[in-house]
Amino acid sequence: MSAVTALMLSSCNNSDVSEETEETADTTTAVDTRPTGVSETFFQVPSPGEMLTFIKMVGGKNNKSIEFLNNTGNAKNYSDAKSQALNFGIYSCDLSYCSIFEIGSEALKYFKVVKSMGDQIGVSTAIKPDVLKRLEKNISSPDSLAVITDDVYFSSFETLEDSRQGPTLALVVAGGWLESMFIATHLAKFEAKSPVIERLGDQKYTLENLIEFLKKHEADPNVSSVKEDFDGLLAEFNKIQEQEAKPVKDDGKGGATLGGGKQLVMSAEVYQAISGKINDLRNSYTLTK
Repeated sequence: MSAVTALMLSSCNNSDVSEETEETADTTTAVDTRPTGVSETFFQVPSPGEMLTFIKMVGGKNNKSIEFLNNTGNAKNYSDAKSQALNFGIYSCDLSYCSIFEIGSEALKYFKVVKSMGDQIGVSTAIKPDVLKRLEKNISSPDSLAVITDDVYFSSFETLEDSRQGPTLALVVAGGWLESMFIATHLAKFEAKSPVIERLGDQKYTLENLIEFLKKHEADPNVSSVKEDFDGLLAEFNKIQEQEAKPVKDDGKGGATLGGGKQLVMSAEVYQAISGKINDLRNSYTLTK
C-alpha cells in the first residue's frame, strides 16, 4: 500500500451459514497513506452498511421501502469524474441497503449499476465477473447478500488505494457515508434518547474524520468542493449540545462508580436541521438538470 494517513473502514456484522448459501469476507480495510516525516493518523469511517444494520437491529427490519434510494436510471446522467465517483459510493450504499433489508431483486439491479459505474472510475478489476452469479445464488439469504455487497465495496476501496487514485477514493467514501446518513434520517423518526438518534449524533465525529481525509486530497478541485459542502454539514452537527454523561455503576465488584465522560444530546430542532442539510446535499449530487 502507498504511504499519508490510515483510513480504517469497519464493516457490519455477518454470521456463518452453510457453504451453499454463505459468503465470507475480510471486512476491514486499512489504507496507509503516510508521507515521510508526518505522524500517523487514523480515520475511522464505517462502511455504508454499518449504520443501516444498526437501524435494522433497533426496529426497522420490516422496512422494504426503496423510493428514496437513488434511482438506477439516473446512472446514465453521471458523465463527469466527480459525479461518477460520488454516485459510485451512493449506489454502493443503496446496494448494501437492499441486501441488509432483504430486498434481493432490487439488490441485483443496484449491483449491475455499481458494476457499470465501477468500470467508469477504474475499479472494474475489483468486481469479479462471478459476483452477479453469487448474488443470484444467495438472493434469498440476506446475510450472504450483505457479505457479498461489503466485499464489493471493500475490494473497490482497495483497488482505488492501490492504484493511487486518492481523490477518487475520497469522493467514493464521501458519497457512501452521505447516502447512509440520508437513508438513516429517512428511516429514523426523532425520539429523545433514542439509540438511533444518539448513534446519528455520534456521526459528528465520523464526519470530522472524513473531512480530515478529504483535506488530504483537496488539491483536487472536485474533492475541495465536496469538503466545503461537508464543512457546512459539520456546522449543523456542531449545534448538538455536549453534556456530562451520568456516571454508571460497574459490574458490581466493589461497588465502584465509573465516570460518565461527555455525551452528545440532540434536540428535535437540530435533528431536523441536520436531516434537511443531508437531504439537500445528497440530492445536489444525485439529481441532474
